[in-house]
Amino acid sequence: MLPHSELLQLKRWNTPTIYNGWEQITKRDPAADAFNIEETRDFMPQMGPMVGYAVTVVIEPTNKAHRTTNPNAGEEYRRYIASMPGPKIVIVQDLDKPRVIGSFWGEVNSNVHRTLGCVGTITDGAIRDVDEMTNAGFKALARRLCVGHAHVHPVRWNCEVEVFGTKIKPGDLIHADKHGFIVINPDEAPKLLEASRFMDANECNTIIPAARGSAGLSSEQVLANLGTAISEFSANVKSKFGQQGEW
Repeated sequence: MLPHSELLQLKRWNTPTIYNGWEQITKRDPAADAFNIEETRDFMPQMGPMVGYAVTVVIEPTNKAHRTTNPNAGEEYRRYIASMPGPKIVIVQDLDKPRVIGSFWGEVNSNVHRTLGCVGTITDGAIRDVDEMTNAGFKALARRLCVGHAHVHPVRWNCEVEVFGTKIKPGDLIHADKHGFIVINPDEAPKLLEASRFMDANECNTIIPAARGSAGLSSEQVLANLGTAISEFSANVKSKFGQQGEW
């Protein structure tokens, strides 16, 4: 696991910036399995990004049989959450979707999970009590809002889940904000901060100033400056990571 100080630094960047660094260090192909391919909604964008390690649970509120199959599931699930190192992001796969009848999340459950070391959730179901969840310091990416709560009995936990078209395993590092989320494998995490910093600085030192410094120049001068900046950007990426950079 990364030092907490490094997680705090990752939180300073938005999720697209983290993606720019991640794509230079990953060996995954295709890369699309690392981020949500369905639309998410960030209901607390003012809280900025959240960073943490995935803890997972599957729910199916409409199936009452789960309550008799394992009547102690709720307590066992909370013990699992408490046992895992933080900061944690709770990934909830709701088997009732798209017909979500109620919310797993609200004022009470967000406070319970916050005291167990969780900083937020990504759920393909619904949430409610947005203001109260925000006051608890608990961020949520979800499919939608709803009025009612669901009588949730966990089906299974500490397992691979799929939300918004993306598979997430317990212990994966998650970076999420209003753009969506990215799933970082354990072997990718140690190089992530350095790569993200480099890519952000590379943009700020090459293409962006060339684009913004074009006032008063002719079209030919602008194109020439951009061409030089793009070549410099790509050369910097190739020198750092051994591959051609794209912007």
